[in-house]
Amino acid sequence: MAQRKDMRRDDLIVPYAPPKNEKEDVDMQSTMASTLPMAAIFTRNKLIGWTSVLFAIQAWLSETPASKASSTTPAIMSFGMAMMGVGVAYLPLFLPPAAGGVGQATPAGAAAPQAA
Repeated sequence: MAQRKDMRRDDLIVPYAPPKNEKEDVDMQSTMASTLPMAAIFTRNKLIGWTSVLFAIQAWLSETPASKASSTTPAIMSFGMAMMGVGVAYLPLFLPPAAGGVGQATPAGAAAPQAA
């Protein structure tokens, strides 16, 4: 196999320059602090509720004036939503569901006698 000559020219090499970010980085912490309480409310999962409280406290304590200005929701509201998510998860302890409610089977009656 014959060796080929490298046809690339050294004077045309352009060094790589990463593109500049036009937008700010997305704040994933505040996103988690606002979506986890909703997941805890929908599923009534206590673990998700307490996790949302931890994320909300962390977002509240790490809030800066710059993040306050650019954020659409204050961190204290995320904390309130997280507490509401935990409250909804523990709601059946304080307000038990009524007996014979949705999702419970009713006993079947006796079969009707057949005519001969």
